[in-house]
Amino acid sequence: MITASRIKSVDFYRKIPRDLTEASLSGAGLSIVAALTMVFLFGMELSEYLSVSTSTSVIIDKSSDGDFLRIDFNFSFPALSCEFASVDVSDVLGTSRLNLTKTVRKFSIDSTLRPTGFEFHSSPATNVIKHDDKVDEESPEGAFVFTTDNFDKYSHQFPVTAVNFYAPWCYWSQRLKPSWEKAAKILRERYDPEMDGRILMGKVDCTQDSSLCRRHHIQGYPSIRIFRKGSDVRSDHGHHEHESYYGDRDTDTLVKTMENVVAALPSKKLALDDKLNVTENAKRPAPSAGGCRIEGYVRVKKVPGNLFVSARSDSHSFDASQMNMSHVIHHLSFGRKLSPRVMNDVKRLIPYVGNSHDRLNGLSFINTNDLGANVTIEHYLQIVKTEVITKKDYQLVEEYEYTAHSSVAHSLHIPVARFHLELSPMQVLITEHQKSFSHFITNVCAIIGGVFTVAGIAESIFHNTVRIMRKVELGKNF
Repeated sequence: MITASRIKSVDFYRKIPRDLTEASLSGAGLSIVAALTMVFLFGMELSEYLSVSTSTSVIIDKSSDGDFLRIDFNFSFPALSCEFASVDVSDVLGTSRLNLTKTVRKFSIDSTLRPTGFEFHSSPATNVIKHDDKVDEESPEGAFVFTTDNFDKYSHQFPVTAVNFYAPWCYWSQRLKPSWEKAAKILRERYDPEMDGRILMGKVDCTQDSSLCRRHHIQGYPSIRIFRKGSDVRSDHGHHEHESYYGDRDTDTLVKTMENVVAALPSKKLALDDKLNVTENAKRPAPSAGGCRIEGYVRVKKVPGNLFVSARSDSHSFDASQMNMSHVIHHLSFGRKLSPRVMNDVKRLIPYVGNSHDRLNGLSFINTNDLGANVTIEHYLQIVKTEVITKKDYQLVEEYEYTAHSSVAHSLHIPVARFHLELSPMQVLITEHQKSFSHFITNVCAIIGGVFTVAGIAESIFHNTVRIMRKVELGKNF
């Protein structure tokens, strides 16, 4: 039978009677120091346990978001009209997509980046613009010649004024000239300007009257504008209300279009779209200002490629020396958007993460006069994916960060804003590590036991040293 005395025999912590112990001033001091040391080390260990540590490694990109990368952007071009602004993408695999419109929105802005109207809707891709097949060697001169001096007078005098803004060197202007002159002559005979006075077809040579063309935001040639009587006056918050014509340019279509415009005069603009017997997107409101804000997103393959913003049209020509691709980058980021809450959680782990995912935001790239003409603005971006694995809900956070270097170059063709995209085949993997509670308890016990033991050893050494010194002083032999 196990008795209490036998149980007591295995006591590792046998007590020494208090009468057999001796308290000392040095022991009390070391006890206080040991207690404070324990408290300090316990606090350090607790802080270490509550903090989060991470490990960083570089591995081959094993993206979970597929083979495509999303690019979100918001650019403002103060000197590029929404009428011709085009977003294009290409890559080294030969993929090329031009004038993306499905996920891109355009808004007219003025030179100070202020919005001047509603969203500008680009027409979808259509067939090739039709021109007259046979061109007379000597086409009749039927179009009235507008100049800076007489434009306001006649545009306010006639209910409808159709104007061809052209450049003599332009191929498409040369293709349009015979049919425009012939259509103008036919309409002049049917609607005599002096007797009838309902419509006047004219033309403006933009190489001679460049200020008049700039006033109406002409950037591509030829540009056909249809003015209502007095509608070009900036009376409605500075907006132009005239329309741009994008339909076929053969004589029959031009004559039919203008006759329908005249026929719609009594009901004004409301019945115009119902009466026109031309292609659906032949006529749309003209840009209300000379600039354009472009926002949206595109998806590109994860290979080296380019994102372009340029002036593009299959039936217009551009004067490269007059194109200005100055722009402001309001936003440019890659990958899926992270909510502010998720981003804050990531920054809690790694403060430097997230500092480079939008490094071009808010920067302006302006083509000043000293750079000359035909200036392309280029941005070279190197993109690296970062994955953060958090212990909280085992959440995987994916983010793309990039470096950017910008420069300007003189182009032999139409200047553009080009973003070179270079995606790294490697990715940065950041993993969160958190100490286990058992590890924390083990360390606390080690602190308490270690400090207690070391303090006991130190007190014993100090006590024996003092005793020996006292014996030496008393001259005792030991």
